[in-house]
Amino acid sequence: MNKLRLLWSVTCALLITATAIAQPSQPIIPAPVKYERTPGHFQLNKAITIHTGNNTLTIARLLKEGIQSVQNVPNGIVIKEGRGQQGISLIIDSVSISQKEGYRLQITPTAVLIAGHDAAGVFYGVQTLLQLVQQAGNSPLQAATVDDYPRFAYRGMHLDVGRHLFPLSFIRKYIDLLAAYKYNNFHWHLTEDQGWRIEIKKYPRLQSIAAWRKETMIGHKKETPHRFDGKRYGGYYTQDEVKTIVRYAQDRQINVIPEIEMPGHAQAALAAYPNLGCTGGPYAPATFWGVFDDVFCAGNDSTFTFLQNVLDEVLPLFPSAYIHLGGDECPKTRWKACPKCQQRIRQENLGDEHGLQSYFMKRMEKYLHSKGRRLIGWDEILEGGLTPDATVMSWRGTEGGIAAAAQGHDAIMTPEHEVYLDHYQSRYPDEKPGPQGFTPLDEVYHYEPAPTSLQPAVARHIIGVQGGLWSEYLPTVAHAEYMLMPRAIALAEVAWSSPHNKDYPAFLRRLRKQLPELKRKGVNYATNFDEIRDSITSSAAGMPVIHLYSTLPDAEIRYSLNGQPPTATGTLYTTPLEITHTAGLRAQLYVNGKPTQRIYTKDVRIHKAVGKPVTLTNLPNNPYDPGAATLVNGLSGTHRYNDNQWIGYAGKDLIAVIDLGSSQSITQLGTHILNYHWQRMWPPVSLTFLVSENGTDYKEVYTHTSFPLNGINTVAATIPAINARYLKVVGTSKGKVPAGEYGAGGNTWLMIDEIIVD
Repeated sequence: MNKLRLLWSVTCALLITATAIAQPSQPIIPAPVKYERTPGHFQLNKAITIHTGNNTLTIARLLKEGIQSVQNVPNGIVIKEGRGQQGISLIIDSVSISQKEGYRLQITPTAVLIAGHDAAGVFYGVQTLLQLVQQAGNSPLQAATVDDYPRFAYRGMHLDVGRHLFPLSFIRKYIDLLAAYKYNNFHWHLTEDQGWRIEIKKYPRLQSIAAWRKETMIGHKKETPHRFDGKRYGGYYTQDEVKTIVRYAQDRQINVIPEIEMPGHAQAALAAYPNLGCTGGPYAPATFWGVFDDVFCAGNDSTFTFLQNVLDEVLPLFPSAYIHLGGDECPKTRWKACPKCQQRIRQENLGDEHGLQSYFMKRMEKYLHSKGRRLIGWDEILEGGLTPDATVMSWRGTEGGIAAAAQGHDAIMTPEHEVYLDHYQSRYPDEKPGPQGFTPLDEVYHYEPAPTSLQPAVARHIIGVQGGLWSEYLPTVAHAEYMLMPRAIALAEVAWSSPHNKDYPAFLRRLRKQLPELKRKGVNYATNFDEIRDSITSSAAGMPVIHLYSTLPDAEIRYSLNGQPPTATGTLYTTPLEITHTAGLRAQLYVNGKPTQRIYTKDVRIHKAVGKPVTLTNLPNNPYDPGAATLVNGLSGTHRYNDNQWIGYAGKDLIAVIDLGSSQSITQLGTHILNYHWQRMWPPVSLTFLVSENGTDYKEVYTHTSFPLNGINTVAATIPAINARYLKVVGTSKGKVPAGEYGAGGNTWLMIDEIIVD
């Protein structure tokens, strides 16, 4: 099989090379295994017959609808059983098409044939044909042959409806978009602290209480004090509505996987049935975002009775072999103080609360097994061990998935920094609030779920990849679409296409051909993947060098350094900019003399420490370790602490020494400190500046101890003039997060950006 795939890859590479020279490149997303243009065209603007069998009849109807939506076919489209010599034929041929979900599409001047290994393969061949039809408009189709099959068996997208509820019309639209790009799993996240979204007839209070919160946070949770809209919010999907969605997805070869969260993220359920919590309440559905201490009581047998009864109603609605039971972000605070939970730990010899969580998940997994289903859970379920049939979704990075695969468990890669599509896709300041991650289109596209460094026995258990769309900051359909598209299209190619067939510039060319169809479908897709971005390096003199770039074709970049918006006649960017004086860089894309996209901004402060050597006694911790030189690169950090301008220490002190190169007169010192308790970012107990002429004997010149702001705290000190060559900055870490605070007992993060010396 590997030799066959290698042969396909080499053949495809040769075809693409030849095509680039002699003809336009293939236009399909995800990139197929093989695409070859052939002479002639197939006319669609006449009477068309779709020949099909009973097992592909629904697919034929969807093909008919798809063609009619974009092509003018005056004499209509007829669906007929059997295979014809003309028109369009849909057949299943599992002998000639050996790969599961694979297909062959042949377009000739007289007929179109789609042969699939199975019904899914036929459906994916239809999606490829529809892309070609959509791009052709009312023109004839170019004759071609496409041979194709997926790289991964599992290709999924997730949607959180717990934080914000989306209408059924959007759920159907979401499924349509996934189907168009050959996804085959829809992970429906149905329960959360903020709302329970599925009807359970045995427990009516889940509908009347758990599904409704009294109000919703306004803005970002980093902004304190928190503000709320004062409006009751909620709703749920009835079981009949769920059935219609599942059928709708099945017709489009998409499996729907429900997620019922446990033991954490349960506050809404506890509000309805407080006896299921450790304290007995009172509880209420959460009105803001985060992780909450109140979880299902693992020492109470009625908890398991409740959850089993819930599953008894959920399972008949979803034929999926996989059922997702969450298992993530479960604080142990209540369990530690709960007599029933502690008794359970002793009786079952579980050791501690982590063992109790493992017991909880194994007990529910056993129940799923008794019903013929398989557990999927977030990577925390690895703690304490699993049964062989459990599948792990690795969200806290790739390590959990690799560890699961090494233990013989199937794993689905969904690392938050690479494939969570609710993360920012732009660093521009006017983006709407979102989680602090930064996941632009190109990073999604370049993600590799199964790196070649993995041993084959491990790699075979990486069964696929899934994108996440969490809805804390997605209150509307329009914004959900904006975050989803086109990044979900990029991820589709990660999931389907061989790495040998991936090429980002070629992908962008193909993507641009897809955008008119998204617009026709009313999708509010993002276009900011073309906006100006930068990379920062240093010159030989240590000054910041700003490299600007954009993927927008036929565009030029005009810029200014005085903080004013550049004009069409402003300075043309042709080479990286070395900034030697304090400047307000502004840059604008122009196409044919007209501005497009947003204005890029970057403020640079050149001071005496810029570019000077920095020595750190303690190394920073990932993911906040962009390098010591970041402290003296002339650039300050922003509220989005993922901007590569913040250095972070987990539970450790900051000790930085800057060598100014020669004795300098110093009168001003400064920096910024982040204070975001919701991210375990705490200011230092004290921040002290010391100076020295010889690098050995230091004198304290300023200490700062007050960091009252939630967010960025500015440290700016004017001191009596003093001559020194060396500056030492010492930040004393708070150490551990205090009891009662988010992340209690864990390491605090000490976050610092540019150290300013003048």
